[in-house]
Amino acid sequence: MTEQNIRLGIVLMLLTNFVFALQDGISRHLAGEYNVLMVVMVRYWFFAAFVLTISARKAGGLRAVARTRHPFLQPFRGVLLVGEICVMVTAFVLLGLVESLAVFAAYPLLVAAFSGVVLSEHVGWRRWVAIAVGFIGILIILKPGVGVFSPYAVVPLLSATMFALYSLLTRYVSREDSAATSFFWTGIAGAVAITCVGIWSWEGMAARDWLWMAGLCVSGALGHWLLIRVYEVAEASAVQPFAYFHLVFGAAVGVLAFGESIEANVVIGAAIVVAAGLFTLWRERQRKQQSDLAETP
Repeated sequence: MTEQNIRLGIVLMLLTNFVFALQDGISRHLAGEYNVLMVVMVRYWFFAAFVLTISARKAGGLRAVARTRHPFLQPFRGVLLVGEICVMVTAFVLLGLVESLAVFAAYPLLVAAFSGVVLSEHVGWRRWVAIAVGFIGILIILKPGVGVFSPYAVVPLLSATMFALYSLLTRYVSREDSAATSFFWTGIAGAVAITCVGIWSWEGMAARDWLWMAGLCVSGALGHWLLIRVYEVAEASAVQPFAYFHLVFGAAVGVLAFGESIEANVVIGAAIVVAAGLFTLWRERQRKQQSDLAETP
């Protein structure tokens, strides 16, 4: 992996998270006016079309891409992700972008916490300490006291938990299925699931909001395409820390487009969560390097 590839991967990761932040802002606007299920459903129709287009170009076509060694787990992943998106968009409406994304930033810590159960990975005491510190950061964001137990505060945390489980299951199925197969089932299973429940929430949209919906669909497909490119040019361990810029860009959209404010407790708590998350990523990279060295003859 060359230094040039790493730099390109970092630039693409930053661009990816900028696009996802714009997508979050559009989602918040539309979900504030229309049913969340309908908004996510239309977005997924476009996403499914994008997935089919990409998959059809792979060797062997759609039949080869759809072939999986995990016929139950792969569709479940797709349903889990679309459910997580619905929960997160709801959080945007209830709490705003700033607080929702600050709490969601804890998902790498949840991945570390659950990796022992799902992937049978060893989680050392240092990572457990980082996980505990990260959740102290979440409590600071949500202001310790009675408010922390409000349903609104739980929504983005639930989303982060669902996304962490989705990420772990993706790593699990990747042991036997290709990335193209996982991508296929993510889009198709998600589109089918959200259509089954979202079609009953259909409501008419104003012409200007159809333009916003078009922007949501395009940004969603563009974001996923950019993410694919990121991991094509650079190793995940080199670019993953820059995914936290999603929080920075999302907060900027929340402040500039929706007039949200960034409270001191959110800044402090988010900094703690991000620092803890970066530590877990560093520890994971260290363990991988040690494992690679041990396997070297």
